[in-house]
Amino acid sequence: EVQLVESGGGLVQAGGSLRLSCAASGFLFDDYAIGWFRQAPGKEREGVSCISGTDGSTYYTGSVKGRFTISSDNAKNTVYLQMNSLKPEDTAVYFCAALGGWGTARRAFFDFPMDYWGKGNLVIVSS
Repeated sequence: EVQLVESGGGLVQAGGSLRLSCAASGFLFDDYAIGWFRQAPGKEREGVSCISGTDGSTYYTGSVKGRFTISSDNAKNTVYLQMNSLKPEDTAVYFCAALGGWGTARRAFFDFPMDYWGKGNLVIVSS
């Protein structure tokens, strides 16, 4: 059974940090790019960051660049999103998703239909 399970969300004050984890099972992790998306209340889902399983390259959307770091531990089939200097506008449900056969991490990744999705994890940043 394919699973993506997010964890690590919660409530944090503005300026604080959280680390999200996305644990994958049921598919060959190295063949997939993994991305983080988020959806804030009343807003459309947006791509936040992604990491390539083939070359390890990473991509960040502009609003999180310099504050968020995506990384991968292939031995644990887990992708992390370290979120620092959090802002109230980062409040959202964060989802991880996997797309097979994707090469270098880039903006276009977020426009492709993902193969697998996690159920989401809520992050609330209080002001």
